[in-house]
Amino acid sequence: MIAVNPLDSASVLAAFGALGVLVVIFAESGLLVVGFFLPGDTLLFPAGVLCAGSAQQPPRLALWQVLLCAAVGAVAGGQVGYLIGRHGGRAVLARTSSHRVRAAAGRAEGLLARYGHGKALVIGRFVPLLRSVLHPVAGALGVPARAFTIWQTVGGLLWSQALVLAGFTLGASVPHIDDYLLPLVGLVVVLSLLPLLPEARRARRARRERRDSSD
Repeated sequence: MIAVNPLDSASVLAAFGALGVLVVIFAESGLLVVGFFLPGDTLLFPAGVLCAGSAQQPPRLALWQVLLCAAVGAVAGGQVGYLIGRHGGRAVLARTSSHRVRAAAGRAEGLLARYGHGKALVIGRFVPLLRSVLHPVAGALGVPARAFTIWQTVGGLLWSQALVLAGFTLGASVPHIDDYLLPLVGLVVVLSLLPLLPEARRARRARRERRDSSD
């Protein structure tokens, strides 16, 4: 029996290949609290690396299969997340005991209010943690279904295909790069968190201003 850790991208890819990409990206994009803890960026990028072959070793995954599964998982997951939000998403968010989930939901609502539906749904795909709650929050807020479908599809395709192709390009350019998948995953995590820094600074500044005004 193969022991699979769904939180470990290497374990998922070794056990299920492209099908694992579809299932995990679907869950991360749409299943709210469950998807919040699953790998996204750190699954797509290594999957792309494993699609690149060399003179010494053939590709371990088929690029077209990974691209297709990533696209289907991202788009279908986003739609399911929206439906969850439309039918009880607020209640689920209210019942969760996770501070991180509630905080991410608040950021998702702020992003939609600040940038509008289209830009927020595209930008949000590239922000870890946020993208897992963005689609249910959009459903709960009553974002029109047509606008949501169009923009979440654009965002899902851009995000999923770009990360897989970036991994594939690096894997095809650097010999034996797959021997360094763990450091690469760490680098992807760091880079994916960079979009959160401006928002964190704004939130800290807002808290400081509120504290100063109350003194």
